[in-house]
Amino acid sequence: MHAANILHLGVKELRSLLRDPIMVVLIVYAFTFSIYAFATAIPDTLHKAPIAIVDEDRSQLSARIVDAFFPPLFQLPVLITQNEMDARMDAGLDTFAINIPPSFQRDVLAGRNPTIQLNVDATRMDQAFTGNGYIQTILDSEIRAFVQRSRSNAAPPIDLALRIRFNPQLNKFWFSAVMEFINNITMLSIVLTGAALIREREHGTVEHLLVMPVTPFEIMAGKVWAMALVVLFAAALSLVFVIQGILSVPIEGSIALFLAGTALHLFATTSLGIFLGTIARSMPQFGLLLMLVLLPLNMLSGSATPRESMPEFVQFVMLAAPNTHFVMLAQAILYRGAGPSVVWPQFVSLALIGTVLFALSLARFRKTIGTMA
Repeated sequence: MHAANILHLGVKELRSLLRDPIMVVLIVYAFTFSIYAFATAIPDTLHKAPIAIVDEDRSQLSARIVDAFFPPLFQLPVLITQNEMDARMDAGLDTFAINIPPSFQRDVLAGRNPTIQLNVDATRMDQAFTGNGYIQTILDSEIRAFVQRSRSNAAPPIDLALRIRFNPQLNKFWFSAVMEFINNITMLSIVLTGAALIREREHGTVEHLLVMPVTPFEIMAGKVWAMALVVLFAAALSLVFVIQGILSVPIEGSIALFLAGTALHLFATTSLGIFLGTIARSMPQFGLLLMLVLLPLNMLSGSATPRESMPEFVQFVMLAAPNTHFVMLAQAILYRGAGPSVVWPQFVSLALIGTVLFALSLARFRKTIGTMA
């Protein structure tokens, strides 16, 4: 009867989830709009930055400088007057404003080292930091080429053969989309199982379960497989239709292998959700616990910054977290096309961590199930 009970209890969880519109909307949002927005809305690289130019020289050199700024790094420059420059920047219309002074070309040819003023809106920190260097490079290149009448073709002292693997176009959203996708898998699996347990307490259905011929193991296992199946199914659809389809992120490895690793990861994280659900007495308390757990998991797992840049102690401690191994597994399969011979250590680690978390959560669940009624 164990398998039959677990099956029926899991089906009950799926029906309860379908009757919870907030959770259904959260699942859809997390695997669609959230991934798209995170990948495209906050670029770390310079992209279509608004720029205005005050051309007080009206010379051949100043016209050349104006023509040097074009998409996709910058928007087409807007020619303005000096009186408009501060007002436009105060209004947030321009991230960069260049002021080319009168007699600029004549002073350059005479070797007087004239000054160009560059105003930067530093509230747009990412674009301001990156764009400042781009603008200096563009100005220096155009002025040198104008003075020399031709671009320099001097041979460099070495020949650097640059090979960019796995992301030849250096598209930032390839990385952001997959990492947000991975973090949402972790987040939803914990939220759904913890919320399912707390929902039993709030609706008073725990009392019904206690008088049924089912064991705590069967109750917990039913919640784990049902919520894991929901997240796994939603993740598969998101990977194919959102990441590969809408965002056009190339997936190098086997999707089936990745989903197998995801299933192991979900075994661990759904068990963690049950554990947190036994600690929290209400949904507000559960939300506070999630903040304490999810933020460190996501920030220190290697999805935001490389683990090698973290202190060694943090790297060692985070080996006990399931999403640390899941991030390594996902990056290896989805980015680099790794096979089972490469990612088997992560599979073993996820299986061991999942078993430990399931055992701890089951012990805690057996201890507290009587008080939940």
